Amino acid sequence: MSKPTLTPSQTTSIIVLPATGTTGDVSSALPLGVYASEEAFISGASDQVAYTFKKLGGDVLDIEIKAETVYANYEEAVLEYSYIINTHQAKNVLSDLLGTTTGSFDEDGQLESGDLKTSLSGTGVQQRFPRFEFAYARRISQGVGLDAGVGGNVSIFSASFATTASVQDYDLQAILSASSVAGTDQGTGNSVPWAGLVGNQKVEIRKVYYKTPNAMWRFYGYYGGLNAVGNLSNYGQYSDDSTFEVIPTWQNKAQAIMFEDAIYTRNSHFSYELRNNHLRIFPNPVPEFHPKIWFEFTIPSDPYSDNDPDIGILGVNNMNTLPFENIPYANINSIGKQWIRRYALALSKETLGQVRSKFGNSIPIPGESVNLNGDALLSQGKEEQAALREELIKVLDELTYSKLAEDDKNFVEHAAGLQKAIPLTIFVG
Repeated sequence: MSKPTLTPSQTTSIIVLPATGTTGDVSSALPLGVYASEEAFISGASDQVAYTFKKLGGDVLDIEIKAETVYANYEEAVLEYSYIINTHQAKNVLSDLLGTTTGSFDEDGQLESGDLKTSLSGTGVQQRFPRFEFAYARRISQGVGLDAGVGGNVSIFSASFATTASVQDYDLQAILSASSVAGTDQGTGNSVPWAGLVGNQKVEIRKVYYKTPNAMWRFYGYYGGLNAVGNLSNYGQYSDDSTFEVIPTWQNKAQAIMFEDAIYTRNSHFSYELRNNHLRIFPNPVPEFHPKIWFEFTIPSDPYSDNDPDIGILGVNNMNTLPFENIPYANINSIGKQWIRRYALALSKETLGQVRSKFGNSIPIPGESVNLNGDALLSQGKEEQAALREELIKVLDELTYSKLAEDDKNFVEHAAGLQKAIPLTIFVG
């Protein structure tokens, strides 16, 4: 009896994963092609086919994915690894690289040709150990130092105006705005460095004074002569600030700061009140004595203006602008490559699960049906990917530069503790 002819004809799927990959087919199968020119990557992707075939039981069951799918999954695994590593490195170095040169990137995240790529000799900056500096902390301290009067990178200007008899109130903002337009100081008539800079910006008045005190007042006070020196035995014979004592240098500096403030109050004929850049002076100037008033001020700078020679306006400002390329495949060691193999396998499980789930997890055959494990593979693949990412991130969090420094500190302390417990050798002469 001859075999019946079935209509339609029974067919067998030709989409079955082969036992081995083919290196010549890898480059054309990559959706992004980031590593298409790296021979080591092509060999690794090809080997991944055999690894996937064995791990998914290809010797026993058909695996309904193509070798090209495995190549693409392998590329994704390498890119995911590069992403996690670069994110970790960004945590390490961002504060040191703020304001430094960034670059332009192509659609694959690779540095485009330019000065930066040339200076890096075509290698990824993320592969380098940056020179450590407190760049971020220094930029913060500049703003703090300005307000504290001990530094900063903002110019402090000096201006003056002539008081008017019987007039106590003066609008310093208006005075400076007019001087900025005219380009001359109202009090002296001299040209000013802040010409055209004030505009409608509110200035910050930092100090007000009208007279430079006599030299002896600055450090000695007006009760004693310049050559009068007191000591602890006759303390109080002269004024406090004319008595010399053996004291630390920092106390001398603190006294100097207090003396500088004192010359504008204790030794001044005027006092003042300043509110919203409106100055009121006491007492009321009289026709016989209405001197020039001097004051120091700053003009707020535009934080986005590149008018400072110090780097920090343009360049790296967050993780996105770090000049990090995808990690070269050749620079990934055995630890990373094993993680990549496992992650690519998890991706292939997810892909295979997607394929088998399209059949509703069962295929009807004459008189029976074949159950598939699409949902199980799909779930398993996603869970393994999440676990691998978590595993890698956990390890990297223990290897940040700050954590390594802390571990070194603990090691030294423990070593010192052990050293204390070791008895000293007794030498007999």
